[in-house]
Amino acid sequence: MAATVALRAVAHYLPERTLKVPDLPELDELPAAEAETCLQLGIDEIRADDQSATELAAGAASRALADAGLSPHELDALIVIDARSPETLMSSEATRLQALLGARRALTFSVGGLGCASIGPALLAARGLLAADDTLDNVLIAHGSKPATPRRYRHPVTVSGDGGQAVLVSRRGPLRLLDVAQRTNGDYWNLFTVDYRDRPSADWREDCADVRSYSFKLAIETRNHLRELHRALLDRNGMRPADVGCHLSQNLSLGSFRFTEETLGVELAGVCAGNLRRHGHLGPGDVLLNLMSAIESGALAEGERAVLLNVSPVAAWSLLLVEHGDGGGTSHYL
Repeated sequence: MAATVALRAVAHYLPERTLKVPDLPELDELPAAEAETCLQLGIDEIRADDQSATELAAGAASRALADAGLSPHELDALIVIDARSPETLMSSEATRLQALLGARRALTFSVGGLGCASIGPALLAARGLLAADDTLDNVLIAHGSKPATPRRYRHPVTVSGDGGQAVLVSRRGPLRLLDVAQRTNGDYWNLFTVDYRDRPSADWREDCADVRSYSFKLAIETRNHLRELHRALLDRNGMRPADVGCHLSQNLSLGSFRFTEETLGVELAGVCAGNLRRHGHLGPGDVLLNLMSAIESGALAEGERAVLLNVSPVAAWSLLLVEHGDGGGTSHYL
């Protein structure tokens, strides 16, 4: 047990330009069955922009700092969740974001490797910094979400949109991060890949090595891991399922929502489907967008707790326990 860590500010940067899913150019290249799967995901449109992942992250990071009333100089640390594909090799996109923000004194590094579940290790790293050094107070986590290829449909999973996400982790704030539970299985490390060497970027394509393994074998593992992690998360925080104010998932598809609900015997907050329909998948920041939407809509009232769920086909499973307001609980660090 350790002193509570808070989410002081959560911000998103969503470009204005939209792209309707039926207008995705890659649909004309797909077999009819794959194109139909894409159109049945529950995604009507996405944000699509020419800005880089770092620029999207900077937009969200600037908003998070402004919401918290902080200047970039007051930032103690900056953790950047890696983009799905860097713009250049051998350079540092983390320190590029540091320069764009003007956060010159911030301890800066990146985390990643778990796809859309990478928000888990980013929050663990932020909590670790605050626990290790009592002179630190403000740690900013930022990510810019863009697909790794020109094709935005990731068969058979989701459609990826553009957006930036940022969360300021501190010792005080309106949202308390009570627990993080995470598990990985390296057997699926290359289930989805992009063969990019010696290929022009216009020809990059994300391929699933085995759709059956994703749809069946990994689905069974996901069901088992989610149930075990969910039960353990509640048990070690002295909670019962009825004590959870709402459950929030990442935004992949309506089918993934049904799978999660049936697996855990819960009902996901309606804001998840709304954000899925308007934005598609936004990588590690999906659950935070849904969290803020739940608070704004009243689905998560002050004093209530929410469980946020992320699953990545690498494979990784991550659950966050967040409390809206100060209920007097303490945080678990491990």
